[in-house]
Amino acid sequence: MNRTTLSLIAGATALAAVTGFAAVTSPDTSAPDTTATAAELPVERTSLTCPTPSVSDLAETTYTSFTPVTKGTGSDGKAELRPAVTESADGEDAKDGQTGKASGKGDKDGKGEKEAKAFLTAKEPGKPLAEDVSGSDSPALVGTADGKFAPGWTVQQTTEVAAGTGRGLLGAACTAPDTDFWFPGASTAADRTDYVHLVNPDDSAAVVDIELYGRDGALETTTGEGITVAPHSDDPVLLSTLTTEKLDNVTVHVSVRSGRVGASVQALDDKLGGDWLGASVDPAGSLVIPGIPKDATAVRLIAFAPGDADADLKVRLASPTGQITPAGNETLHLKAGMTGAVDLGDVMRGEPGSLVLTPTGRSVPVVAAVRVVRGKGAGQETAFIPATRPVGTRATVVDNRAKGTTLSLTAPFGAAEVKVTASAGSEGGTPATKSFTIKAGTTQQVEAPVPSGLKGTYALTVESVSGGEVHGARTITDAQDGVSAFTVQTLPDDRGTVAVPKADQDLSVLQQ
Repeated sequence: MNRTTLSLIAGATALAAVTGFAAVTSPDTSAPDTTATAAELPVERTSLTCPTPSVSDLAETTYTSFTPVTKGTGSDGKAELRPAVTESADGEDAKDGQTGKASGKGDKDGKGEKEAKAFLTAKEPGKPLAEDVSGSDSPALVGTADGKFAPGWTVQQTTEVAAGTGRGLLGAACTAPDTDFWFPGASTAADRTDYVHLVNPDDSAAVVDIELYGRDGALETTTGEGITVAPHSDDPVLLSTLTTEKLDNVTVHVSVRSGRVGASVQALDDKLGGDWLGASVDPAGSLVIPGIPKDATAVRLIAFAPGDADADLKVRLASPTGQITPAGNETLHLKAGMTGAVDLGDVMRGEPGSLVLTPTGRSVPVVAAVRVVRGKGAGQETAFIPATRPVGTRATVVDNRAKGTTLSLTAPFGAAEVKVTASAGSEGGTPATKSFTIKAGTTQQVEAPVPSGLKGTYALTVESVSGGEVHGARTITDAQDGVSAFTVQTLPDDRGTVAVPKADQDLSVLQQ
């Protein structure tokens, strides 16, 4: 057997190990078939990271875990969240200083430390599970789901902070570890306290670079290169300590030299509250930023072109009746390597909408996000919405409440039909389903289904049925002593399935 055949068999075997469904059969020389079609099979393992929610003693955080029911999975599996830090042999957290880093000072054979006890263990697919924590002692969490819990596993952390810097409602979908992240919309200004949280879920250290880009290009940083993130730790890096420049609009690029991390930005404002800024979708020529609330009093678009070429973008607002051009902001010119920002004011005028960015000519990859402000005076609050992937086959958002939850869907390039399912409640309730048709170029704030007999919170799962791509976002609102507290999470495809080539063909015909 030559090297080509061995390589093909090795690849097929690796796929079988990942999915648990592919199979390699013996060659059948009587009926050679060189066609290899791909099957969509459920993923069998998923990892997520959740950053430390808050340093405020007034913080109240809820974690919600949910996996939609997926056909084709086995009957076994589990989904668990654990504190990122390890425990010493005597049961205490093994930390280094105040950053939550694992100390790494255990015995050489590893017996000096042990894995932290599970914080949350899911019970069954199709039903959310919630856990509440209080104060500033809540650690970062890392988790894995396998078997029937892996496809589409979603975890949300929602934090209420009653007062102080960053007061309001802060929400974040826990993220998969990766090696590259873009965050347009951060700040090093005096009235902002922005942290990049780097969560390392693995047993070995990760090495990370943080680059900052302002209106004139790359900012000179003193300690942004070669940051070592210890195993099983959350390392919050204060952006203002990386540079002496004080800028309102900064793009953060997190790149990992070795290992992998989960990354997110916590943006805290002295007067406008705070929220989590999720990573933008990977640089692309066209971007969609869905679900800007209809009562937004100020909307700021921040964008960045990471390549060597300038970008010129058409700016369109997809409203309930169609796409319109924001007055005076028909286009946005981005110089290569420089962060651009434009204030759109109260562009929503009482209607929900989404921003659609497309190239005016040659397509140049960009990243983007918006900062949204609701309320007036001392009651203002802030949230961020990054450009996101379409819903695709399926997307889920959790921690929805009986009151204060809105779902926005946009079909920027062609009409589409979707199915929206409300799960059972975390403490009781029967699932419900509705279907919606979204007209081309519009954003619709749909009346999402709610579980009958709802107790607790529930998940919303959006599935594409037909037509063009759909982008979505969910907003939670919760008025707090006159403050317009809210948070927005997007609904990107959950990537719960993977395309696997069939491995039962006769590989012998491919020998050379």
